[in-house]
Amino acid sequence: MGVKRTAAKGKKVTLKMVKKVLKVTAEGRRSVDLSNLGIATFPKCLLKMADVDELDLSRNLLQTLPEDVGSLTSLSRLDLHSNKLEALPEALGQLVGLTHLNVSNNRLSSGGLPAALGALTRLQSLNLGLNRLDRLPPGLAALPALQDVGLFDNLFTELPQFLTAVGTLNAKRNPCSYGREDGAGDGAAEPRATGLYLAPESSLCRACLYRCRQERPPHRRNTRGDGRGPEEDKRKRTYSGLVSPNSVAAANQDAWRMRG
Repeated sequence: MGVKRTAAKGKKVTLKMVKKVLKVTAEGRRSVDLSNLGIATFPKCLLKMADVDELDLSRNLLQTLPEDVGSLTSLSRLDLHSNKLEALPEALGQLVGLTHLNVSNNRLSSGGLPAALGALTRLQSLNLGLNRLDRLPPGLAALPALQDVGLFDNLFTELPQFLTAVGTLNAKRNPCSYGREDGAGDGAAEPRATGLYLAPESSLCRACLYRCRQERPPHRRNTRGDGRGPEEDKRKRTYSGLVSPNSVAAANQDAWRMRG
């Protein structure tokens, strides 16, 4: 019997519950999935499971991680996406076996990323998308195994040079630069036009919106006041999902972002 997904917010997780959801993957890794349970505090009982290889605490309500998390040295995959984390502890650098780390869709600022991340020499995949980052710790440039990086939906006005060497970079929807499409190209980020920032019309003030509409070519203007041109009226609006290539969890992160 697994942990019920309708757990109340702030539910306390016990060691017995953790053992019930412990599974062994086809590759022989010991995996614990505690996602989407409304957990508000890091379960201390997990510290007694030092031999766990994969831990999924995504889509919860975590605001902080304890320094004790550094004792989980067997971890190779840690998924913390879609929580409320504002900073990561220095102790995260003690998880030297990590190959995949996902902390996307949190509240991380650049000051909340510890320099100790540079000690994760086996890290292959790092997802930092959907946060409030505008720079990365310099130590990340020295990670020899890093291949997949997600920086989408952040505040970068300039991408670090070392990212041109990674295999897959997703840096879409940042102020100054877009990443290339996942899996395409040679690993370099494709820069946007300097000084250009795309914004939805709903975020503009009345004066700016009026000016933008007046600057449109005449054949693209309309008189209804909704800002859409004739061609746009004919097309059905679609919104593609957020790309998060290195998420351990399979849930749609776009839906969770909108819900938050």
